[in-house]
Amino acid sequence: MEDKALTILNSVFGYSEFRHHQKEIIKQVINGNDAVVLMPTGGGKSLCYQIPAMVRGGTGIVVSPLIALMQDQVVALQQLGVQAAFLNSTLSASTANDIEQQLLRGELDLLYVAPERLMTERFLSLLARASLALFAIDEAHCVSQWGHDFRPEYIQLSVLHQRFPNIPRIALTATADEPTRREIIQRLSLEKAHLFVSSFDRPNICYRISQTHSSNARDQLYRFILNEHENDAGIVYCLSRKKVEQTAQWLSAKGLTALPYHAGLPVDVRQANQQRFLTEEQVIIVATIAFGMGIDKPDVRFVAHLNLPKSIEAYYQETGRAGRDGQPANAWMMYGLQDVITLKKMMESSDADEAHKRIEHHKLQSMLGFSELTTCRRQALLKYFSDNLDKPCGNCDTCITPVETWDATEVAQKALSCVYKTNQRFGVNYLIDVLMGKEHARIKQFGHDKLSVYGIGKQTDAKQWRSIFRQLIARNLLAVDMEGFGNLLLTEQCRPVLRGEQTLMLRKESKQEKARQRGRKHNTNIKESDKTLWEALRACRKTLADEKGVPPYVIFHDAALMEMVERQPQTQQQFSKITGVGEKKLKAYADDFLKIIQQYSLSTASTPTDTVDETLQLLRSGLQVEAIAQQRNLKTTTIYNHLAQAIESGHVGLQQVVELSEADIKTIQNALSAFSDGSRKLKPVYDALDGTFDYHLLRCVQASLEVN
Repeated sequence: MEDKALTILNSVFGYSEFRHHQKEIIKQVINGNDAVVLMPTGGGKSLCYQIPAMVRGGTGIVVSPLIALMQDQVVALQQLGVQAAFLNSTLSASTANDIEQQLLRGELDLLYVAPERLMTERFLSLLARASLALFAIDEAHCVSQWGHDFRPEYIQLSVLHQRFPNIPRIALTATADEPTRREIIQRLSLEKAHLFVSSFDRPNICYRISQTHSSNARDQLYRFILNEHENDAGIVYCLSRKKVEQTAQWLSAKGLTALPYHAGLPVDVRQANQQRFLTEEQVIIVATIAFGMGIDKPDVRFVAHLNLPKSIEAYYQETGRAGRDGQPANAWMMYGLQDVITLKKMMESSDADEAHKRIEHHKLQSMLGFSELTTCRRQALLKYFSDNLDKPCGNCDTCITPVETWDATEVAQKALSCVYKTNQRFGVNYLIDVLMGKEHARIKQFGHDKLSVYGIGKQTDAKQWRSIFRQLIARNLLAVDMEGFGNLLLTEQCRPVLRGEQTLMLRKESKQEKARQRGRKHNTNIKESDKTLWEALRACRKTLADEKGVPPYVIFHDAALMEMVERQPQTQQQFSKITGVGEKKLKAYADDFLKIIQQYSLSTASTPTDTVDETLQLLRSGLQVEAIAQQRNLKTTTIYNHLAQAIESGHVGLQQVVELSEADIKTIQNALSAFSDGSRKLKPVYDALDGTFDYHLLRCVQASLEVN
């Protein structure tokens, strides 16, 4: 069965080997055992139940919370030749009946259903008459009442264990802290399941958070998109529906394709905007948190937040929608003091019980602390999920531009004293006016112009004071009274600072977007000389997608197109080695893409031979690589790339190019087998071998393993 699983991975999905814990998880489920899987977005969770469903007899039933999620996955599976279907409210009664009959006849590998339908007695009875391979509970964090995406219907799913005790279950999520994990296991009766936890790290995402006043957040967002993501797809999250519509309209007026999405829009408008986002290039969705769960679009290059998310789980889940294809992406956020006050008001006015409110408050406080960090954000983010990163990541704002701190003990004492002396009855703006000694009637009416704190903060401007108050709230030295009118209250934690027993270091506010960010483009790593081929391949993909009525990424991800540009396969055999090309896609699409690549190769070939052949001829004439590079006025790495292509196409042997012993070749081959993730990336192999062998040697040995 394990061999069959690997065969399906290769022939259907087009991947050469399993990643993370996929192999162990798949083995666990194939053998009829339960599993709880925590794996980051883009880490390959779906394969963990799709492959076992195809290996085991019967149909895999996938519980999915959203229509968009199940439809997206089914379309992608059908393109691969997998017998998959979904049942939801978009289907006519006759179509739904046909799918149910396919289930009973055993004609489906996978059937996606919503939990509401699954829990009906009629559907459970239908399942009892069918041959079942497994139950997969996707987005399993929805079962947690204290999580950020609670769905009441998920709690009922424990009935699957009672009604179908011999059918293995697998619960999967990308977002769950320790309490949520325990709740998933308890509520779904998965106490005997094996827990698989992959690293939560998404190293391709750059995390960046800036503090702002609401008046200029939109301008900064526009500069960010224009400078770094002008031609990219992205998601912008806002806290309110009104802000969503205003931001989408404003970005559209600036010439960008920006569409709104929130629960208050008509269903047909929401669906149309989501469809455009999925099927078109360079579309930006501006949304509330109503948008996103299950969106499988892999080439989202940025996720921006114009307001503070309510928890680290929400932040991680939402930012995780960027860069699912493993290519560089940005998680960019602007937030200010008003966000904190608004979120706390929303929490206090909710219908939740006091226990739930306490948990929500704790999660918001953790999010605030994360936002005000002066150390590596990725380390803190992973630590929240009980994951560990040994050293700073180098790919977040606090690593790229280390944060300066300053001794703010004295100004903090002034701020806290002002709160105390005004009887904890006022909000931030009024307190700042008192500290700065403003002369207006309200201050005189309350007699606060006679207080010792009146005017003691004149040396600090209003913007700095807002930053100080924001950080005092983030550190829980001040609280916001939601039963009043947003007035600030002293907390127990502020006492040591007020008494001078504790030094308080706060972060210095950074300047607006640094000039160093200008011109940074994250969309592709395509060289300028290959842009023509890149655009031609994208156009071909779009044409095929339109013909089949599917999003372009269902045909091929950007990563696959980039690999085509890099390797420029000339035959079906070579094309089959592109990551993500299984048997069905090879048959359906190889000829279309090969035609474009071959035409490009002919148009760029030098006279009388193309560039690879020219390098090969010079090698055969007896010249060494360095001499060839010098004669052709090219870098040695370019020459080695030419020779790697020649090795792979069988025109030259490995040992004609590099001087390696048989033992060294075997060492590299073993490392390629053990540490390559199927994407042809060599860094994991290079690191595993401690840099003993240069990249060009690894590349040539890799090519020798793929000789046609």
